[in-house]
Amino acid sequence: MAGGRAVTTFAGYMAFAPLVASFAGALLGFGATIWLWQCGDRARPDRLPLAIASLLAGTGCAVTAALGPESILDVPFIIARNLALFAAIFAMFSADGRAASLKPIRPLIITLVMVQLCQPLVLILELRATSVPALAQLAFEVRLLIDLLMAIGALMLLHNLYAGAAVASRYLLRWTVIGLSGIFAYDLNLATIAYLGGEYPPLLRDLRGLFAAVMGVLFALGVNPVGPRVQFSPSRAVTFRTLSLLLIGSYLALMFLVAKSLPLIGGDFARTAQVVFLMLAAGAAIMALPSPRLRAWLRVTATKHLFQHRYDYREEWLRFTRTIGRGGKHSASLEERAVKALADITESPAGLLLMPNEEAQLELTARWNWPTIAVPAIAGDHLLSALFEQHQIIIALDEARSGIDHHGETPHIPGWLADAEDVWAMVPLIHFDRLVGVVVLARPRIERRLDWEDFDLLRVAGQQLASYLSEQAGQQALMDASRFDDFNRRMAFVMHDIKNLASQLSLLAANAQKHADNPAFRADMLVTLRNSADKLSALLARLGRYGSNPMQDVRSIDLAELARSLAERFRPVHPVLLTRDESVHVMGNSEALEQTLVHLVQNAIDASDPEMPVCIDVSAEGLHGMIEVIDTGCGMSPEFVRSGLFKPFVSSKPGGFGIGAFEARELVKAMGGRVTVESREGLGTRFSVVLPLADAVRLLDGQNGNDPSKQEVA
Repeated sequence: MAGGRAVTTFAGYMAFAPLVASFAGALLGFGATIWLWQCGDRARPDRLPLAIASLLAGTGCAVTAALGPESILDVPFIIARNLALFAAIFAMFSADGRAASLKPIRPLIITLVMVQLCQPLVLILELRATSVPALAQLAFEVRLLIDLLMAIGALMLLHNLYAGAAVASRYLLRWTVIGLSGIFAYDLNLATIAYLGGEYPPLLRDLRGLFAAVMGVLFALGVNPVGPRVQFSPSRAVTFRTLSLLLIGSYLALMFLVAKSLPLIGGDFARTAQVVFLMLAAGAAIMALPSPRLRAWLRVTATKHLFQHRYDYREEWLRFTRTIGRGGKHSASLEERAVKALADITESPAGLLLMPNEEAQLELTARWNWPTIAVPAIAGDHLLSALFEQHQIIIALDEARSGIDHHGETPHIPGWLADAEDVWAMVPLIHFDRLVGVVVLARPRIERRLDWEDFDLLRVAGQQLASYLSEQAGQQALMDASRFDDFNRRMAFVMHDIKNLASQLSLLAANAQKHADNPAFRADMLVTLRNSADKLSALLARLGRYGSNPMQDVRSIDLAELARSLAERFRPVHPVLLTRDESVHVMGNSEALEQTLVHLVQNAIDASDPEMPVCIDVSAEGLHGMIEVIDTGCGMSPEFVRSGLFKPFVSSKPGGFGIGAFEARELVKAMGGRVTVESREGLGTRFSVVLPLADAVRLLDGQNGNDPSKQEVA
């Protein structure tokens, strides 16, 4: 009696299992459809056919749950599902970019679709031939052969798709290909067993819809817009507790199965064995579950196999160190290597390094593998630099473009960065709460979003890069100071020798005037000697002014008049055009300003072809006057502009002393102005000298109690 009841109960459970599987399959199929439609990447061409396939799989499970597993009305839904899956395969071939691969697969897919469309006719024949068992069995076998042909053809297409895809494309195709291969592999095994046995195996037939719905969940994972590299990464505590629950659940399930199976033996022995087993199992659980060794094993297992980070930090740090340390005479500069080291972390194909100037404005310092993007001379204003220093944030440009604003950074993002769709992120390089630079990263080839792990790793790597760049800047400053000391010592000897020579020439001129016999010779000698003495004296005066304050002789200067005199002075040597000559009066030292502009015009002439003119432009901008020297010569690289143009003893000219640009900038800075430069290799250079307007200086001096009438007017 007890054994009979147990068998009846077990049979009831087995009869109830297909209904549960069908309901679960329907829920998973509909859930995957909603996820694909609402949250899937809309740029993926396979999103729509995969969503339709998931919907059809869920509907087929719902029909099976309503009509029972013996019904064949779910077959039309399976046929429609297969057609949608073939549409998804064709869409993936098209999106892979291999246009040539579409030619041979079009006839194959069309053939498979046509064969699949024959299956409803065979199904109708099978239903109508129920009175003729032989014909019904033949139709059933033909239907199985069609299923076999469809599954084999689909698996061949999926193999060619994944095997021929590029490495980057495989990340995009991985989950979808796994899901499709699982569905068609299941159908292949089911059809094979049914063909050999003459009927569907009940268990595999009942689980067919549920398995297809589970594969639909993989479709949803593969079409996730976050990208195929997303992984299930719970915290360690959650992972450990989940493992514990799974272990306890498995233990209880094993106890339940054994306890229910023992009564099938029958008799008093079965009841006794059941009680003994329950006591032993409970004792084993009481002894094992509180064990620290078991908990430690679970924690290590979870850490090794379930809790996985996006990055292999050991490999990332080794690669980072190798990139930074790869110096040498013919290697890239430290700035370029810094950009590459940060770009390699996120698999970005290119990057830029922007560094703050003396006014905290960001300027281009280096570019790595990104020659096409146009960067203005002032790449970012001082407010953006201050925001990076204050909040030390990493800006994801996609979030900024969509209107997401974390710390008020969106209004300060330059337009050229916001408009460039391939610009992906901005990573600040912070050293002791001071902004050393900003690395702009290009969008990776595999589209994805930045997450918390990216932010943490990029922030730490940026701090390390900032320390390297600061150390290099400190070493360069020490070298410059040492060169200046050597230069000053040399100049002291030069000035002493020139002063002695000037004295000797003056004495020679006086003696020649007294003792020369030939008046004509004496006159020529006097002119020559006096000219030499004047030149040497002027040189001494000029050398003596080095290090003095040019603001001691500040006056109002008409930039237009100065520009016209420069154009007339250089016109016999090279074409010099005055594009604008509006009267703009600035405050400065006329001799120092003329010396600066002569140097800039001469450099422009040296860089230009003989027939290409040099332009001088005078304009007013707010409270400042500006004079620009523009040429269309060979131009300069951003790296030289940043690290070599205004560095003393660094020159791009053969035999150049390398102090002219530095001297020009220092003279203008001493007058309260600034020198800026914009240059592109092969296009030309624009030097801008900006000085305060004379009226603005007088007004400011009047407010401070100074007497503006003491200013000498030129």
